[in-house]
Amino acid sequence: MESTLTARDRVGVQDFVLLENYTSEAAFIENLRRRFGENLIYTYIGSVLVSVNPNKDLEIYSKAHMERYRGVSFYEISPHIYAVSDNTYRAMRTERRDQCILISGESGAGKTEASKKILQYYATTCPVTDHLSTLRDRLVQSNPVLEAFGNAKTLRNDNSSRFGKYMDVQFDFRGAPIGGHILNYLLEKSRVVHQNHGERNFHIFYQLLEGGEQNLLSKLGLERNAQKYQYLVKGCCPRVSSINDKNDWRTVRKALTVIGFHEDEVEDLLNIIASVLHLGNTQFGEGKNGENQITTEPQLKYLSKLLGVDGAALREALTHKKITAKGEEMISPLSFEQAVAARDALAKAVYGRAFTWLVVKINQSLAFKDDVYNSSKGSSSVIGLLDIYGFEVFQHNSFEQFCINYCNEKLHQLFIELTLKSEQEEYEAEGITWEPVKYFDNKIICDLVEGKHKGLISILDEECLRPGEPSDISFLEKLEDTLGGHAHFVTHKLSNGKTRKAVSREEFKLIHYAGEVNYSVNGFLDKNKDLLYRNLKESDMSPLWRFDEALVRHQVKYLGLMENLRVRRAGFAYRRHYETFLQRYKSLCPGTWPNWQGRLADGVATLVQHLGYKPEEYKLGKTKIFIRFPKTLFSTEDSLEARRPALVLTLQTSWRGYRERAKYLRIRQAVIVIQSAWRGMISRQKARRRRHAVDIIRKFIKGFIYRHYEHCPENEYFLDHQRFSFLMMLFRNPPKSVLDKSWPIPPPCLTEASEHLCRLCMRNMMRAYCRRIQPEWKKQMEQKVVASQIFKDQKDSYPQSVPKLFVASRLSRVHSLTQCYGIAVTKYDRRGYKARPRQLLLTSSFAMLVAEAKLKQRIDYATLRSISVSSLSDGFMVLHVPSEDNKQKSDVVLQCDHLIEVVTKLATMADKKIKVNMSQDSITFAVARGKEGVIDFTSGPELKVAKCKKGHLLVTAPKLNP
Repeated sequence: MESTLTARDRVGVQDFVLLENYTSEAAFIENLRRRFGENLIYTYIGSVLVSVNPNKDLEIYSKAHMERYRGVSFYEISPHIYAVSDNTYRAMRTERRDQCILISGESGAGKTEASKKILQYYATTCPVTDHLSTLRDRLVQSNPVLEAFGNAKTLRNDNSSRFGKYMDVQFDFRGAPIGGHILNYLLEKSRVVHQNHGERNFHIFYQLLEGGEQNLLSKLGLERNAQKYQYLVKGCCPRVSSINDKNDWRTVRKALTVIGFHEDEVEDLLNIIASVLHLGNTQFGEGKNGENQITTEPQLKYLSKLLGVDGAALREALTHKKITAKGEEMISPLSFEQAVAARDALAKAVYGRAFTWLVVKINQSLAFKDDVYNSSKGSSSVIGLLDIYGFEVFQHNSFEQFCINYCNEKLHQLFIELTLKSEQEEYEAEGITWEPVKYFDNKIICDLVEGKHKGLISILDEECLRPGEPSDISFLEKLEDTLGGHAHFVTHKLSNGKTRKAVSREEFKLIHYAGEVNYSVNGFLDKNKDLLYRNLKESDMSPLWRFDEALVRHQVKYLGLMENLRVRRAGFAYRRHYETFLQRYKSLCPGTWPNWQGRLADGVATLVQHLGYKPEEYKLGKTKIFIRFPKTLFSTEDSLEARRPALVLTLQTSWRGYRERAKYLRIRQAVIVIQSAWRGMISRQKARRRRHAVDIIRKFIKGFIYRHYEHCPENEYFLDHQRFSFLMMLFRNPPKSVLDKSWPIPPPCLTEASEHLCRLCMRNMMRAYCRRIQPEWKKQMEQKVVASQIFKDQKDSYPQSVPKLFVASRLSRVHSLTQCYGIAVTKYDRRGYKARPRQLLLTSSFAMLVAEAKLKQRIDYATLRSISVSSLSDGFMVLHVPSEDNKQKSDVVLQCDHLIEVVTKLATMADKKIKVNMSQDSITFAVARGKEGVIDFTSGPELKVAKCKKGHLLVTAPKLNP
């Protein structure tokens, strides 16, 4: 880690514990931003890994990366999800204790992807046998199946988990995965029947319609068009460009096979999915006698077939309800609204049970089986993965968001207790003094929700059970009566004038730790009861780049990262019991190895003194040693790893020495003989090389002395060496471009050859340069040459125009339609010099002045005598035409922003050579037959155009190049 600190100004620090200004939230977020800008999405806070979702694929999850982190100490290389995975795995094996990885964050933070990366890491790096390879594949393939049935597109995330998941991965004594178990909770069943705008239903519905074979769809009574199903169009986005439902369908079907689903089980599962879609298209209407009845018979037929129930019983269940009163059962018809609610409740219940059955089947395939693998050699351990809902705040928040956010509140409360409160209590119990950290305890919010009798959930349950006709509004009124004085509960009625507009009459606001959220009470009672009429329950339908600082700041707050960092810096990141610490590291100190006979605390003190711990790096408590910096502990761990080979070597040395000594004595004499012969041969070779070197040096010195003589045997070697050296220098360092005129000075014997080589080299570079010039760039250069010929040293604004490229047209729409050059100009009339906006269009044979899509004037290039411009920086030009031409009444006075470009284009488009007059003071032009006008030019601080007393047009322009 220390090697990366030199680049901290650019990429930040890898561990927030090393952040200099660790109490500043701005510094915390800036460190995240720097690392995110360098595609470094992982950062530590001690043993906590903070991840920022890059929303793009990064090349950091290959098998080579897995091997890089395998068996490496936590802080030895850069932070990564693989480092956490490997550290947890090694802790499980070395400490023989179950471990858990908790993944938390808002929706779209990347929790699901993180859990998949962890499973992939274990599947790839853990030891595995032929018997266990199937289990490894099932662990990995369970993810796409659960994502298809439990994930959906939301406003923040195209693959948002709409259920909570806890997965246990069981390992044997060798560290090989031998089993797994998944616990699901809080499936968002309401998404089956309703989605917010911009969101979708669960992925499996769209995957089935897009990827299912045509005969399968026909068998299920479905069409390959999501727009035709009411449950799939509520969010108005059945198709998403970033989601390939067809490919995902193939992935899910393959995963189901790998997990071990039989074809009849898959068929039953798809029947349930199809039945939900048919339920959504089941419509109700009024019969002949005014009763409510089903009006879509095809859907009813498909439902009875797919669900395996009697059609008449299903019709009765969807239009009537069974009521038990005083021991007697009565059938009561449902109103239209009640029938729709019953239909939706049935769809949610069927899908929820199907999802539960799916998880049960996956667990059966992942379950540890003694008949497959005998684990009697040792006990097994477990690593748990908790993928929890992220905190959700939408434009419309209902019962589902309330449950999700309450879960996050409880999780944050646990985080506070375990990471903050328990840390302080443990240090105090051990007698370690440290700076207390003040933090917000969200227990007050949790009690508001879950408190007995007065908590929000208790009030909701009580309202659902009370006699009479409870409603969502009566529930809200009871909340106001019971919780009216709570600081974290606000309604429209309880709020003041400033905040009342932010809460509607059907909403209540909870001030969570993460922020304020408005919840609509509409549907709270029904969703809490999960209403399903008795006769429906009795029916046998079981089948089976961008870095959002505001968002980052919000998540940093509700995840409690700043509080965690303060504890890590104010307290100690790691602690170990004396016995455990001494037992593990005693071999590093001669005073404690092989056994320590005294008090454990004295043994640990002796050990850390030998290891060179500084006083600020550790403290000794009553039963534990506390280590402040993780790097101190891992430095000790590295020393232990380096020491272990020496311990093993000590035991091996005696036996190997005894065994090898005899062999050594036998071959020693033979080796001496061989060495003598070898050394003699080497010495003779060295002598020959020295003699050869002396001859070469003698020739070189003699050649240097005779270097100015004619070619002779004395200087032959030296001159050849000079030629060779000069040619090799040219070969290795030739001129890089045609502008590079440097050429090394040749020796006298190569002067003529050097001149020829120089000319050939320049000629080849010029030929290559010319071949590389594109036609567009060639045309640009030709126009620049024409502009130079006309305006160089003549026009004041010419130097500023040189680096600017000429464009095809200044009027993009005109160029796209007519393929000619166009520019906006101002035309000055011959009478009164009134300025009129025009568009000047230059074609291959004539120029046009256009206003409001009407042709005002046409000037043929054949009749254009010359063009007059001033030498100042103004944009005026005069087009001179023959006065005897009846079509042209007078010369044309124009002003534009890109004068040099316009004149150059005009000069290059005309077939004949047009003369360009450059005037210093004034330009005279023909107004009509026998009459002339004058434009006077003068220098000034800014561009001005006015009519002077003489009747001339006075143009004042700034001088750009004095």
